[in-house]
Amino acid sequence: MFALNHSFADALPSMALEARGADFPDPQLVVLNDDLAASLGLDIEWLRSDDGLRWLTGAHGGHATAYAGHQFGQFVPLLGDGRALLLGDLPSPDGRVEIQLKGSGPTPFSKPGSDGRGALGPMLREYLVSEFMHAAVVPTTRSLAVLTTGEQVLRQQGPVPGGVVVRVATSHLRVGSVQYAATQSADLVAAVVEAAGFNTPEELLRTVMERQLDLIAQWLRLGFVHGVMNTDNTALSGETIDYGPCAFTERFRVDACFSSIDVQKRYAFGNQPDIIAWNLSRLAEALLPVSDIDAMQDILAGMESTWHRVWAEHVPDPEALARAEDITTYNRKHHEGPLFVPRNQMLEAAITAAEQKGDLAPYRELLAAVTDPYNAEAGPAWMAEPEGDIAFTTFCGT
Repeated sequence: MFALNHSFADALPSMALEARGADFPDPQLVVLNDDLAASLGLDIEWLRSDDGLRWLTGAHGGHATAYAGHQFGQFVPLLGDGRALLLGDLPSPDGRVEIQLKGSGPTPFSKPGSDGRGALGPMLREYLVSEFMHAAVVPTTRSLAVLTTGEQVLRQQGPVPGGVVVRVATSHLRVGSVQYAATQSADLVAAVVEAAGFNTPEELLRTVMERQLDLIAQWLRLGFVHGVMNTDNTALSGETIDYGPCAFTERFRVDACFSSIDVQKRYAFGNQPDIIAWNLSRLAEALLPVSDIDAMQDILAGMESTWHRVWAEHVPDPEALARAEDITTYNRKHHEGPLFVPRNQMLEAAITAAEQKGDLAPYRELLAAVTDPYNAEAGPAWMAEPEGDIAFTTFCGT
């Protein structure tokens, strides 16, 4: 056992409520990121022990954090971690990182009737896709582990194995954190600005705008469709967060949308730049208690020029991208893009084999390829071939 810091709760006590994971009957590791654990100074053998498994499922406790958010355009003044638990933070080679569980059971922010638990399949999806994004040098939260819980949880397809993902992030503060603070007091907004590492609200908005626009350009270069770009899923750190209904489009289709709940295609592939602009405007509004409208508008006025700059950096030949057989072909020929990406059908097949048959071999084979995505020897040749524009639907599923 080792001690974590609780920097979030110390800096923002009114936005962090003590909580602990559920008492799971038989937690077991499905996959452990040994390299990430070692880089954080974690004892890998201890993590695999009974006490380590209890820690990885939240038995030692942590905090659920408060935030608000626009969900599909509608403002909800209080959301919070309804199925997540922030264990704490620890030093890392790049500063500090927070360790958070997802699917660890109900918290004070859980919706009525929610079990607060997660299903194994979506947790395996988040682990693999986030680790691919890291390998492709896209800012992202990372995954430390996925565990089964020894329980079955009831989801749309019926009873499925319960699962928990352990993720690592620079910070779990998000646009929705600022929005929540703005509903409380100017002092709390100022405290969030400071906790996020900024000296002024103007510095926060300017930096987050740069980070998020650069991130979206990288998403588009890879064909990544986040699927649920609510303001509570827009991290101030500029890291990709929450891989619920994410997917990849192989063609540059602006209307590509895979999420079962996004019936209006609000978060379709080509809408992502406009949505992040909308989210950044909501961030500016939430900062008004500690700034002024002229300062916020001056910063937002630079959004278009910033977008054109980062877009040109990541996609120097957009016409070629539009003409390519699919985005992966363009990346390979024009931009030294990854050979291996988590293509929708093969990822779904690997998750289904793991979830329904307990067969992890296809998942591990795909994981090995996409976490070394520029190396042609990392996986079989067929994994690098486009699947085609096949109809596909994703479910949040957690």
